Amino acid sequence: MASRPISEMGLPKSIANVFAARSIKTAKDALSLTEFDLMELADMGLAEVTSALAHISERVSPPYQTALSLLEQRIQNEQLAGHLPTGLKGLDEALFGGIPFGVITELVGPAGIGKTQFCLKLSLLASLPTRHGGLDAQVIYIDVESKFSSKRLIEIGAQSFPEIFYTRGMAQEQMAGRILVLRPASLAEFTESLQQIKLLLLERRVKLLVIDSMAALTSGEFEHGASKINPLGWHISFLKSVGELSRIPIVVTNQVRSQSSDDTWRYNFQVGTRHRDLEDTSKYDSQLIAALGIHWAHAVTIRLILETISGERFIKVAKSPMSPALAFPFSITSSGISLLNDDGIEVVGQEISTIHCDGHSEIIHSDTLQFHRQ
Repeated sequence: MASRPISEMGLPKSIANVFAARSIKTAKDALSLTEFDLMELADMGLAEVTSALAHISERVSPPYQTALSLLEQRIQNEQLAGHLPTGLKGLDEALFGGIPFGVITELVGPAGIGKTQFCLKLSLLASLPTRHGGLDAQVIYIDVESKFSSKRLIEIGAQSFPEIFYTRGMAQEQMAGRILVLRPASLAEFTESLQQIKLLLLERRVKLLVIDSMAALTSGEFEHGASKINPLGWHISFLKSVGELSRIPIVVTNQVRSQSSDDTWRYNFQVGTRHRDLEDTSKYDSQLIAALGIHWAHAVTIRLILETISGERFIKVAKSPMSPALAFPFSITSSGISLLNDDGIEVVGQEISTIHCDGHSEIIHSDTLQFHRQ
């Protein structure tokens, strides 16, 4: 808009001619000058200059929108973008249809809580025919820790959709032909995998990208005390652009790490002032936060926390632009993750971001980003 010619601004011809004679050819040329600079350059009075600048600003400024029009536009965009249903009724309702296309959805939780189980079920659903609630598409599954299990995937499918998986050849077709598994052993190999993804998105009908897990990729890549997020800056931008341009859901898993004293003030939306938290951090049960840091957290649109409280597992909507913070009790069965109740429990205050892991002993040390047993 700023590059629009002055001749298209609808200014009085006399003023437009003066601007043209002084090489003020675009809106940017005029708006980059102060009123007094323009008065001196164009030999014009203050009233004429003020009126001309106001007119130019009005013509190049984007039109205003009402709150209602923004809401209608957002609903339309969400309908065009689509969602991948998780098959968990309460969670799908909270997320207005499931895992949204075009953004990054993160699963955070300690080892063994069910993050990979969730990803396996999503991969299965994306590969299923649309008449069964799937996307009838291919999946790219980046398996960093070699946790992907074809046997478990077939078990989930057979228990969830027996009418499909007991059909001759259907399981083999869905598994072998539609879920493409990549296993990078380092951050460098992961970077190369992302380059392959560009080609796969063009050559194949890919509708889901899973990365299990992001934190494991950074293990051993950093020296003690070094920044844990800078090397991922390019990867964050790449993943966000892939989601936005390809309009596919991107699901990543993230691990948890012990909370250091520096984190208590950095994550002030969880805990309040730094001084108070340094004095009384014992009031927080788990003392755990998501790995990879605050910059990564900002890149994520949906954050789901999987945790255990008093022996019961919960999946918590900790971050979402469309849902309040809700927690759903769940269990892991032969058919995958199942909600015990579709009515989410509302979560408030610091509990929204707190991660509980009763009974889980494996976490990541806050400095080395390596597994550490308590």
